Amino acid sequence: MAEAIGAANGNSTGPQPRRVLMSLDAVGGVWRYAMDLASALREQGFSFVFAGFGPGPSVAQVEEAQRLGTLVWLEAPLDWTAQNEAALDGVPGLIAALAEEHQVDLVHLNLPSQAYGLKLDVPVLVVSHSCVVTWFAAVRNGPVPLDWHWQQRLNRGGFDHADAVVAPSETHADMLRRSYGPIKGLQVIYNGAHPTPSEIDKAELVFAAGRWWDDGKNGRVLDEAAEHTVWPVVMAGANSGPNGQFLAIEHADHRGELTHGGVKALMAEAAIVASPSLYEPFGLAPLEAAGARAALVLADIPTYRELWDGVALFAGPHDPKAFADRINQLAGDPALRADLAAKGQERAQRFSVAAQAGAMGELYRQLLSAGAVAGRA
Repeated sequence: MAEAIGAANGNSTGPQPRRVLMSLDAVGGVWRYAMDLASALREQGFSFVFAGFGPGPSVAQVEEAQRLGTLVWLEAPLDWTAQNEAALDGVPGLIAALAEEHQVDLVHLNLPSQAYGLKLDVPVLVVSHSCVVTWFAAVRNGPVPLDWHWQQRLNRGGFDHADAVVAPSETHADMLRRSYGPIKGLQVIYNGAHPTPSEIDKAELVFAAGRWWDDGKNGRVLDEAAEHTVWPVVMAGANSGPNGQFLAIEHADHRGELTHGGVKALMAEAAIVASPSLYEPFGLAPLEAAGARAALVLADIPTYRELWDGVALFAGPHDPKAFADRINQLAGDPALRADLAAKGQERAQRFSVAAQAGAMGELYRQLLSAGAVAGRA
């Protein structure tokens, strides 16, 4: 176990907050989820110990986490970057030791597999933000390969070891049931995002953000569409992955990996924001873009229909021409663009961090009040 990287300053007077151990990573959207949620839940009387897995955080990420709690980076991989099951053997012990060291009241794990084999006498909540099994179902339209079946088994075991299971959308909850069978205690709490004030005039550009090395983000389709759009397409995000994945971006203006602030600044500027994803259990980028009064062009996938139907234009996720056509339709129709931007901004208000934290805080309190333990000891 690594040493704690830092801790937020606390107030020693008054009732002591209930202490939560939350797992996270520095690679994808889980970091933003954890930071925004923890910031809101601190106002409800919770304090946080963050247990990091996988590639280490940036200096900016460390500083952000230090303002909210104690950050400890553990010497263990994320399940989806592990080469085999043995690489994860030490995860339950690391989490249990950290929970005991910091005397936490509740454990919130952002990878279900991390709950498998965990022996604790405090409630355990798991959130499925995504997983290899549902990724293969959506992106490859088939089952997980035989040599990765251990991923399905560990996730199934994690669900069974948890006292509550959360999915970020009804679509993802349905995918989990189809992939794993019935899951006790499964419920939906939508993700949230802080709105991005956008008082500036919108620029004639299309923006997109994602981990473009991930085939599920489907960056190739948007890059091919960019060759035929009347406005330039700016793509932000890494195109090289932790296991050697790579996407060549040839037609869009690739800005590389930006800070969260840099991404939000471009969202505030862009008149159109696009997401070509094949697989999104929720999708924070469209939510942040809608909150910034950008018109959305989205892949026609079930999650995006669930969240954005009626307030966005949709294109077939495998059709670069359809994406270019939808983008050009919005670029050439200011009235339609303004109408969808206003409707999207109104829809985004349903998915606020405050609403998410309210629901998650209530679930925390239910688990703590029940003293739930799912037979892990």
